[in-house]
Amino acid sequence: MIGHRIRQARQAAGLTLTALGTQIGVTHTAVQKYEKGIITPSSSILLKLAQACGVRTEYFFRSHTVELVNPEFRKLSTFGKTAQEELTIKVIDLIEKRVELLGSFPDSPIPAFELPIDLPEQIEDLDQIEAIADQVRNAWMLGMDPIPDVCDTFEACGLLVIVVNNNHPGFSGLKATARTNDGRTYPIIVVSGRWPGDRQRFTLAHELAHLMLSGRLAYNLDEEKACNRFAGAFLAPAVAVHRILGHRRDALEWKELYTLKHEFGLSMAGWLMRAKQCNVITEALYRSMTIRFSAKGWRKLEPEEPVAQENPKLFEQLVYRALGEHCIPETKAAELLGIPMMSFYKQRQLEIVDDAPHH
Repeated sequence: MIGHRIRQARQAAGLTLTALGTQIGVTHTAVQKYEKGIITPSSSILLKLAQACGVRTEYFFRSHTVELVNPEFRKLSTFGKTAQEELTIKVIDLIEKRVELLGSFPDSPIPAFELPIDLPEQIEDLDQIEAIADQVRNAWMLGMDPIPDVCDTFEACGLLVIVVNNNHPGFSGLKATARTNDGRTYPIIVVSGRWPGDRQRFTLAHELAHLMLSGRLAYNLDEEKACNRFAGAFLAPAVAVHRILGHRRDALEWKELYTLKHEFGLSMAGWLMRAKQCNVITEALYRSMTIRFSAKGWRKLEPEEPVAQENPKLFEQLVYRALGEHCIPETKAAELLGIPMMSFYKQRQLEIVDDAPHH
């Protein structure tokens, strides 16, 4: 088990056998033997391995193992197989922490994820997706107002959501099922931490759509387009679009779209699309505004301040809940949060600390 963990940590850190061996002062052959279980590394070597790979030594002894089943990446072609494998290992590490935390409670603090009842078995056209997005919001009792935090909303409904620090511009999101060594399964959605909040939120909603729409689309409907339609309708429901923009407009103001972007966490381009989809503006006006939008260079980078990034808080809150209910000791809480014990003590007492949690 330790050997497998060493290999995972090395791959997640993007290190070759030689590079890791150089950092810890052994040959690449020695590292290979550690990974194959031929040699058991000493405690001092384990400490060096943890420092080189950016993990805590407890990682090598973790008993909860997780497998990602049917991972589906939302990515560009530049995000190749090696990058996918490195990211997958990082995601598994973060999921294992969540699984361990959830398992520490006598009863799970979050519900099992379930699809809303009475979803249509067959979706014939994209306009039907508007009603499905509303149906999901109603089932989760979200109303039709802006969703303050998509990550925490999803997790409160039983989805495991990971915001992963990944600097590769080709990766946006990932949907998969996490299966533990004791047979439990959890649906998970992963989103990149490098993007602004509006892109993160759209990606999260897009991946949720794959869960909701899977196996329901007519053969002539493109799944990615359908998921994009759901994401827009989920973040900005038609009833809200009509209430705010009106039922028919001959023009839209850029500042108007910018304000709505920050209110709903949906990009200006997304709001322009929603105005067309909800028949607030004509196809001709949409095309005209899109051309001007592109001419301003806003397709690559929208103007002024970006939407604040998603900042999921449920995991950290549950760590402290588990601590408060004596489900885990302080050492385990610090390990799950990924911070040194001294920083954990200060954080627990609401003192200023330099080390942010790495979960």
